[in-house]
Amino acid sequence: MISLNVNRKIYQVDADPNMPLLWVIRDIIGLTGTKFGCGVAQCGACVVHLNGEAVRSCVTKVSRAEGQQVTTIEGLSADNNHPAQVAWNEENVPQCGYCHSGQIMSAAVLLRENPDPSDEDIDAAMAGNICRCGTYQRIRKAIHLASEIQKKGGAK
Repeated sequence: MISLNVNRKIYQVDADPNMPLLWVIRDIIGLTGTKFGCGVAQCGACVVHLNGEAVRSCVTKVSRAEGQQVTTIEGLSADNNHPAQVAWNEENVPQCGYCHSGQIMSAAVLLRENPDPSDEDIDAAMAGNICRCGTYQRIRKAIHLASEIQKKGGAK
């Protein structure tokens, strides 16, 4: 048994230590907001936070997460009120929406590390997250809005 702390809740999972964290989150724990995109850490759909850092859960072994803090899109905020989540809604960012859990999780780390990112900062930080629908301009606009919401004391 492997003990995981996911979204501040402890789970005892019976999984191979080499199993990707993504599949434990989705198939064993049942949190399906984190998506499978490519399986080789190239698209960003599977981004979760491991001790506050963005990681690709499709290539992160569950054994690496044991005893650590894992946060999925479901645990980013209590009421979907993280500044990035609010901004994503305000700017109508998603088109198909498939990649946006990973996009938001990456944006949350960017905003924590750089509360006032430039366009170049956003482009660099988000470069590893692919959106097949091409909503990159709306993503950038939403991150700027999330920065403003955060500065005004919006939920974090």
